[in-house]
Amino acid sequence: MISETAKPVYLVDAYSDPVVIRIEGRACFLNSACLRDFVTQMIKSGKSRFVIDFLRCTSMDSTFLGVLAGFALELLKMKPKGSLVLTRMGQRNLELVRNLGLHKLLTVDSSDSGLSSADACDTPLVCADRTELDNARMVLEAHENLVSADEGNRNKFQDVLVFMKNRVEQG
Repeated sequence: MISETAKPVYLVDAYSDPVVIRIEGRACFLNSACLRDFVTQMIKSGKSRFVIDFLRCTSMDSTFLGVLAGFALELLKMKPKGSLVLTRMGQRNLELVRNLGLHKLLTVDSSDSGLSSADACDTPLVCADRTELDNARMVLEAHENLVSADEGNRNKFQDVLVFMKNRVEQG
C-alpha cells in the first residue's frame, strides 16, 4: 500500500516548450526520484527549458530542493544554457528557496499571474519502487547539490551529509 506522501504529486506536459511541471501537494524525498528521472530523460531528449508551477505545492523538503539545485546546475552547464523557472510560489516556499541560495541558479517568477500552460499538465509521474540504498544515494546527491549551489549550506546540512555518506558507504 502506498502512503499518502508517496503518491505522485507531479503532473507534467513533456511536449510543451518549456516543459511544464505542476506540483500537487508535498514535494519531498519520497517522491523526488521520479521528478529527477523525468527531468534527466527530458534533458537527454534535448529539452533545456523548464517551468515548475508551485501554486498547489503545500511544502518542500531539503531533498526536493537539492534535486532542483541539481537540475539548475546541470542546465547552467549546457551550451546554450538551459533555464529553470519556478513560478506561483507561496511565501514559505519562496523563503526556503532564497534561504538556500537557489534563486542565484534559477529564475523565480514572483508574479501571481496565471500560468495557462500548467493546465495542460495532466500526465502524472509515477514513482518506481527504489531500494533504501538508492534513496540514500539520492538524498546524499541532493544535499551535495545544495552545497554546490551555496557553500553556506554545508553547515546547515553537515549532519545529513555525514549520515548519508556513511549509509551509502555501508551499502
